[in-house]
This record gives sequence, structure tokens and C-alpha cells, in this order.
Amino acid sequence: MTETPLPAIPALHGGVKAPPADGGGKVQRVALVNDYEVVVRGLAAMLRSYQDVIQVVELDLNKPVAEVVDVALYDTFASTQGDRADVHDLAGNPRVSRVVVYSWALDDALIRAAIANGASGYVSKGIPARQLVTALQQICAGGPKIWVGAQGKTAILAGDWPGREEGLTARESEVLALITQGLSNTQIADRTHLSINSVKTYIRSAYRRIGVTSRTEAVLWGVEHGFRPDRMRVREHEIHALDGPAQNTDAEAHEGSHPEQQTDVAGA
Repeated sequence: MTETPLPAIPALHGGVKAPPADGGGKVQRVALVNDYEVVVRGLAAMLRSYQDVIQVVELDLNKPVAEVVDVALYDTFASTQGDRADVHDLAGNPRVSRVVVYSWALDDALIRAAIANGASGYVSKGIPARQLVTALQQICAGGPKIWVGAQGKTAILAGDWPGREEGLTARESEVLALITQGLSNTQIADRTHLSINSVKTYIRSAYRRIGVTSRTEAVLWGVEHGFRPDRMRVREHEIHALDGPAQNTDAEAHEGSHPEQQTDVAGA
């Protein structure tokens, strides 16, 4: 049987433009979903400059979406990918009109499985805030479902994550969070869609940054530095209560574009 082709992927470096910031068009109500408060707060800060078109009404950390929303943006940081039960359950929530998966994992089979699992859209974490906003608007309007960016362009590193202030990269932080949750290297590779060698390389570099030499020490460090999942719901009036002035949260990634090519084995 012939598989249905994936929807066309927009050229994010040109073509589709975000609507002007003049209040025109419908404001999309969005819930941000992840297990880590720092992650969803970072994503909320990233979207704050677009409040004329994107209204973040809720942050959900291990809690079901309670508000009626146009989009639940599911961030896969240290969470299951879009083809698993979390996204399927989120798509089944009657208060959620659409689920959009926000992920680093961009292989076609996974994207196809996420859409089949109930996701209405799939967006790369490697695109900047303005293009993320465009993607959400287009998905809500029935436009392209898949936004993965143009190959060969430098990835954008946006938002926030545990341990950023300690110098951890987003991927090192994600792997360390999964270690703190008790996952094995094989389970981490499955969860993140990284090769086992990439996982080991990220572990080794994370250990160097935080000054530990064993998995036990890494777990203790993670517990002490906010790497255990949170469980809470943050309502709209509380979302920006602790934030300072809006800041640019997009920065060019400094991580290697192809970590799977590194073959150093981490002592774990």
C-alpha cells in the first residue's frame, strides 16, 4: 500500500510572512505544555512580543489543559515524542482545538506518526519566534502542518531550559533531565531520537560542565538544580508575573549540527 505523502514543507526563510502586528486577524489562544516550568516560561517569554496575535493563556506542567484553547503547543523537552500517548491524550481533550508538537526530532516517519496520532501540526525548535508564530497561525487557518525550516540554515536556539545558567546546552540539559528521571542511555536515545553515541557524548560534556564524574552524582546534582519534572498549572495572570522586560530569546545555536557523528563514549 502506498503511503500518503507528507504535506509540503514551507520555505521558512522566505515566502510565508507573519501578519503585521496591528491587531488584525484572530488572536490565537495557546496553552504551553511541558513538564518543566523553566521550559514553558521560556517559551512564553519567546512569544511575548507577539501578544497581538498569540495569547498564552495557560502553562501546563503534568496537568491537563483546563482553558479552552485554539492550540496546545507541546514541547518535547525531556518528554515523549509526538507519536506517544501524551500527544494522543492531549488531542483528545475537548478543550483543545489543535495540538502542535514542538520538537528537535524531525525525521519524516516520526512527523507522520505524530500527525496520525492526533497532532494538527509539527514545528521545529530550530526556527525563530516570528516563524513559530507564523506556523501556529497557518496551522490554525488550515495551512501547512509541518514547519521544519530550510536545510543548511543555522538552527536557532530559543527559549529556556534547566541548567542554562550553568552553561548547559539545550540538548545537554534534556539528556541530564532524563538521567535525573532515571532513564537509561538506551531509553534516552529512544525518547530523544538521538543515536546512542550522541547520548553518550552529551552525557560526557554535561558531566564536564557541572563537575561530576558518575551517574549517581549527576542525578544528585540534577535533583538539587531543578531537573525533576514539575506538576502545576500556571494561569494567564501569573505567566508574566515573575518576568522582567521582554528580551530577545533567539540566539544562533552553538551546538554541532550533527552530534550523531561524534563517537566518544561517556562514562555513565
